[in-house]
Amino acid sequence: MALLLSIHPLNPQPRLIQQAARVIREGGVVVYPTDSAYALGCAVGNKSGMESIQRIRQVDKSHNFTLMCRDLSEIATYARVDNSSYRLLKAHTPAPYTFILKATSDVPRLLQHPKRKTIGIRVPEHPVIAALLAELDAPLLSSTLILPGETDPLTDMDEIQQRLKHQVDLIIDSGFCGLEATTVIDLEDGAPRVLRRGKGDPAPFE
Repeated sequence: MALLLSIHPLNPQPRLIQQAARVIREGGVVVYPTDSAYALGCAVGNKSGMESIQRIRQVDKSHNFTLMCRDLSEIATYARVDNSSYRLLKAHTPAPYTFILKATSDVPRLLQHPKRKTIGIRVPEHPVIAALLAELDAPLLSSTLILPGETDPLTDMDEIQQRLKHQVDLIIDSGFCGLEATTVIDLEDGAPRVLRRGKGDPAPFE
């Protein structure tokens, strides 16, 4: 049975953030809020956690996970960022965008796109996940909470608990946080290309 923590969406309680981080460090899979929708997450390098997320979403090994990062300096550890891409990232983070970038050698091979060697990177603008990433002092491996057969993320907390309480270790309830996935921007070759329109305004990249 998943642990349920009700964390204030604007003023996250430090004690509860520490408790959530402990669950993740110990190998747990978490449902957590972002600035676009709820998501599934686990620690980077947690292979069993990653496989649990794949099972929950019923996606194969080619599924693109995203690394939730605290800031631009953390992005640089996991992705190759040239000067033009850096300027774009600086201007548009934190925000509900996912950026596709070339992965560095610090990214586990399992997390990279198998052919293109890329990784999805994002800096979310939500106080709860910002506090959690700061407490973890590490990125979070993430995937939007879209269940099999659905096209939109789950948003109702009662439904999230009912459907996932036996499949995850922790559910963070911070109320409604959105029902759109992020806008996905491909920066692999430097020039931005919109791959998916979502909550983030795609206009600056077109």
